[in-house]
Amino acid sequence: MQWTSIIAIYGLVWVLSAFIMLPLGIRTHDELGKDKTAGQADSAPANFRPGKVAIRATILSALLTALFVANYTFGWIEADDLDFISPMISGSVSDN
Repeated sequence: MQWTSIIAIYGLVWVLSAFIMLPLGIRTHDELGKDKTAGQADSAPANFRPGKVAIRATILSALLTALFVANYTFGWIEADDLDFISPMISGSVSDN
């Protein structure tokens, strides 16, 4: 696998990881006992920290990308391993 492909996969996985990490640790103003601004939604976060989200997403995406590259290199799980329908179809056909 080329290093440019690894960087592209890492970027895609990072964006997905950032969306996964986004709601973790977020509390509303009511949960923290802070005053709300007039017109503010009840669900608006009071303690959003984008730096923490980025760090968590970086760690998770590095781990997932490393697992993906290792699987690509060593072939632990291949496309044929994920085909659950063909074994059922070929097993039900009798050979005459």
